[in-house]
Amino acid sequence: MIDKKNFKLSVIIPCYNEKKTIQAILEKVIESLNNYKIVDYEIIIVDDSSDDGTKELLNEIKNKEKMVVFFHETNLGKGAAIQTAIQHITGDITIIQDADLEYDPYDYNKLLLPFFETNADVVYGSRFLGGGKYTRIHFFWHYLANKILTFFCNSLINLNLTDMETGYKVFKSSILKSITLQEKTFAFEPEITIKLSKKGCKFYEVPITYNGRSYEDGKKIGLKDAFIALKAIILYSFKS
Repeated sequence: MIDKKNFKLSVIIPCYNEKKTIQAILEKVIESLNNYKIVDYEIIIVDDSSDDGTKELLNEIKNKEKMVVFFHETNLGKGAAIQTAIQHITGDITIIQDADLEYDPYDYNKLLLPFFETNADVVYGSRFLGGGKYTRIHFFWHYLANKILTFFCNSLINLNLTDMETGYKVFKSSILKSITLQEKTFAFEPEITIKLSKKGCKFYEVPITYNGRSYEDGKKIGLKDAFIALKAIILYSFKS
């Protein structure tokens, strides 16, 4: 277990073309940290070569206390942005926080609790357990694709996750840094799940709030990403 009164939290935020939301999510993250009296933390933002003005906004805040920003010169993908961030984490626990406001930092308290009360190595925030403040209902085919991918992944690595593709993934930092990630796209989701499962990590899930975006709002993941994820599940499940 991790000592609730003596730990450091790393919040890593990959972002690409999130000019409309990046300031709001940073405000929400800091508000949540303050509400839960988490004083020892760092926020690591990786801009994946945004071209909508996000980069300019981040340049204005990159020197703020407890906040660091890295910039990719070319668009490499969410997985690549997370790999860059992992190289710089110094906390005991690491949270992946999307920049698009779909996931609410209000849930940090629930996401962190298993680390304080159990020997959890990994905690996933599930959109399908119930118990969050609310869940926006839309995109049946995304829901179905997620369920199929989660089921297929579970069947190959003998877990019973309800939401393998969730954006809220939280780790003991030592565990996270002990694996080498290769996938630069959204395929890092099954890759990281499978690799940590093979290490014998203890997984927990907690219910979270979810405010899913439409494509008009800027949602980026699509059907092709489901096929890429499926390929990754097969690859890493059978790769020694």
